[in-house]
Amino acid sequence: RDLLAREWIPDGWREVHRALRRMEARGVVRGGRFVTGFTGEQFALPAAIPLLRKARGESQRGRETRVSACDPLNLAGILTPGHRFPSGRGRWLVYDDGLPVAAVERGRRSELPHQSGQAGLP
Repeated sequence: RDLLAREWIPDGWREVHRALRRMEARGVVRGGRFVTGFTGEQFALPAAIPLLRKARGESQRGRETRVSACDPLNLAGILTPGHRFPSGRGRWLVYDDGLPVAAVERGRRSELPHQSGQAGLP
């Protein structure tokens, strides 16, 4: 639901949830709580569940990923703790182990404050 907060859906979350429940009944998706730290029911493709289980034991600490602030994957403050990071040309978010740790703007890197209650894999 938090992910859909920034999307305009005419009938809202209720209709999306009903559709996902129907897909679950047909075996197309699985419902449950796959990633700790996020509220509400989660849905995943059946093929994704073994990958989530495998990732549970593998920390990616030290492996940073840069995402443009304009990218739809800019979910800072939506699915991760902390403030939202506005999109803009030349702005980047740096993620470590799936959490935003720094922002890069005009070539300058700024470390983001450490957030408690961080989401992560169970």
